[in-house]
Amino acid sequence: MIKTTAAAKVNPTEDREVVYEAIKKMFPENEPVYEELSEHSGTFSLEGDIHSLVNIHYQIRQEQIIDTARTQLSKSVSRDGKSTFFILSKQVATVGRLNFPAQKEPLGSIEISIEADSPEELVRFFDWLTPPTENGIPDFELDITSV
Repeated sequence: MIKTTAAAKVNPTEDREVVYEAIKKMFPENEPVYEELSEHSGTFSLEGDIHSLVNIHYQIRQEQIIDTARTQLSKSVSRDGKSTFFILSKQVATVGRLNFPAQKEPLGSIEISIEADSPEELVRFFDWLTPPTENGIPDFELDITSV
């Protein structure tokens, strides 16, 4: 089973509602929970399964960035091959778009972690979210139920 977690920090200089909307636009089926860290900062987080990533699956294809997304997921695979993580631009997410920043942004990014029960399951997940491509066209598309 795939477990997904996502978190976005709210800095004192940011509007809490804007950060909420950014994470909500990336994960429309989930309800982020806010944890207050101080009077003017906190973190929105959510947990889910593979279905939490259906919108990101769609966005990757809309933006035509399957290869970029696969690279981002691949470079952070754990030693045991059962988890990975990536970050999304919080600022770009506010307008409902997907962007993989080169590094954590000064005001923070949306951090997403993926955990699988086995390395084989993580590979199937990769192939569902970001299948191998030829000239930018997916070699195949897996159904979400096969992961």
